Amino acid sequence: MSIMSNAKRVLAVAAAAATLFSMAACGSSNAASSTGSDAAASSGKIEVVASINQWGSVAADLGGDNVEVTNIMTKTNVEAHDYEPTAADVAKFGSAKVAVVNGADYDPWASKAAESTQATLVDAAETAGIKEGDNPHVWFSAEVRSATADAITAAYQKADPDNKDDYAKLNEDWHAKEDKLESKIKETSAKTAELPYAATESVAWYLADDLKMSDATPKGYAQASANESEPTPADIKDFQDALKGGSIKMLVFNSQEASSTTDQITGAAKDANVPIVELTEQMPSEYDNLLDWMDALVDQFAAAVK
Repeated sequence: MSIMSNAKRVLAVAAAAATLFSMAACGSSNAASSTGSDAAASSGKIEVVASINQWGSVAADLGGDNVEVTNIMTKTNVEAHDYEPTAADVAKFGSAKVAVVNGADYDPWASKAAESTQATLVDAAETAGIKEGDNPHVWFSAEVRSATADAITAAYQKADPDNKDDYAKLNEDWHAKEDKLESKIKETSAKTAELPYAATESVAWYLADDLKMSDATPKGYAQASANESEPTPADIKDFQDALKGGSIKMLVFNSQEASSTTDQITGAAKDANVPIVELTEQMPSEYDNLLDWMDALVDQFAAAVK
């Protein structure tokens, strides 16, 4: 998780709430989002807004030609946790019939914006009982992906009951692909089970857990990352020593949150010939959907096993 002060997070949420209040008071919400709303209405499609592109891709797969999905966050060169929404971002939630957010305090601005509208809200983390304070990178979890897909389908069937059967079929097709991915994860876990790995951040923890790997990230560094604070020089040295000592067999590196600290960690891994799996939080542009991205990451983990 990125290192961001709680104060900055609160300000971002407050800004989103203030923007919604302002638009409601002056009647500007409809004007700000009328183009997208009118287009969806004229086409008969459900207007969907997703806070992050990976969940937006799931929403698109499950809706097919019956939905129009807008993703707010799509780039891998920004710090996801630090994202501050614009007035235009918030306005998009005002005209949506379905809003998909990650939850678990990953995108609090989006949750706040969606709750203040008439949109049916799908909170991915909430579908699997994951709450604020838990690891928020829930799209890496097979359980959460499946539960979220079903929640999105239910939201579509509620918004557009005439096409209920279409959404049921799209859901069935999506689960067939997810089942294939989970079979691949199970097969790969024969190689990765109990493999000690460490991470510069706990971004892919759920995927590593599904692969039955063992988290060997030094405790001090892991706690600092979880608390959104800088690791101490001693924490960094412990991490480097563990890599050099051979107790860590794989390093997971979130390149979206690269820093001088992670440079020291990845440098130590390279010196010790420890394989590095490099990934990002947001889905890279070369992937059209979340499942293809996860499939490619499973291959990366498998290839990194010596």
